[in-house]
Amino acid sequence: MHIGIAFDLRNESHVEGKPDDWQEELDSPKTIEALRQAIASLGHRVSLLGNGPSLVRKLSDSVDPVDMVFNIAEGTVPSRAREALVPAVCQLLAVPCTGSDPSALGLALDKAWTKRIVQAVGVTVPKGMVVPPGSSAPSQKALDQEGLGIYPLLVKPAWEGSSKGIRTRSVVRSHSELVAAIGECQGSYGQPAMVEEFIEGDEVTVGLLGPGSPWVGVMRILPRTPGEGFVYSLEVKRNWQEMVRYESPAQLAPEVIEQIKNHAIRVWNELGLRDISRMDFRVRNGKEPVFLEVNPLPGLDPVTGDLCILSKGHGITHAEILQRVISSCAMRHGLAPNQGTGA
Repeated sequence: MHIGIAFDLRNESHVEGKPDDWQEELDSPKTIEALRQAIASLGHRVSLLGNGPSLVRKLSDSVDPVDMVFNIAEGTVPSRAREALVPAVCQLLAVPCTGSDPSALGLALDKAWTKRIVQAVGVTVPKGMVVPPGSSAPSQKALDQEGLGIYPLLVKPAWEGSSKGIRTRSVVRSHSELVAAIGECQGSYGQPAMVEEFIEGDEVTVGLLGPGSPWVGVMRILPRTPGEGFVYSLEVKRNWQEMVRYESPAQLAPEVIEQIKNHAIRVWNELGLRDISRMDFRVRNGKEPVFLEVNPLPGLDPVTGDLCILSKGHGITHAEILQRVISSCAMRHGLAPNQGTGA
């Protein structure tokens, strides 16, 4: 099969007025090359499509068309629809594309929308509220009315992933810290700020892979220096080898693992996710899973990607992750895994 990879490349450049994490979701040349080699090792011919006009030109090529797009493109336009653009183009051009459809990707990037839907199907989520750009921080009275009157609270951008905008200082312990964090969030990212109750407890991430009913694996993220107020922040992710330990499979009570898996599958089904996804939960009081967010375009760097670390702990290699995604997409479109113009 001839498979094209859709991606957005990180260039490490500084742009005036942008926060230092503005490219955090984008992929390095090293990651793209690792994906290219792994997909090629499965017997496929691989082309690099990029994103934007380059992607459209290459997908319109009638001489050497791709049979499938392997999508990891996050989009660089500041918009809650940015992750939906590549699958929308593929849908328009009738090219099979891995991962969830445009509607699911647009929904999942908006954390507030996602929480409302997830809560409606019986999955516990943190109490929270959204503060639109240009709006001032809520008063203590308004916080009390929303059940957010007790600190600490967590402030984060409403339409980002990869812990963009989530720093150690995002956990606030007073109203003055809250005001500062909301202002920074709104100013740096030009989008609503979410204010949530801070859920103390184990941080877990859940990987889901097709084809068919998804395989589900659970990993616990443990701080190397235990203490209250741990958050899986950008600072932690950038220095993960020294700051956290990944426990995969997660060593939690069997009934808790079962709850987490059931909640993850419920979210997967309700949002209409496909092929691959990663979800984050906190386990409150050692027994109650609380859904935080979902990432239908998880990072796939073989060394640093959370889903790849999780899967390796469950005996699934990097190449096997990619094969599952490709097979799931092929089944959905009625393709044989080796069908097409490539190998």
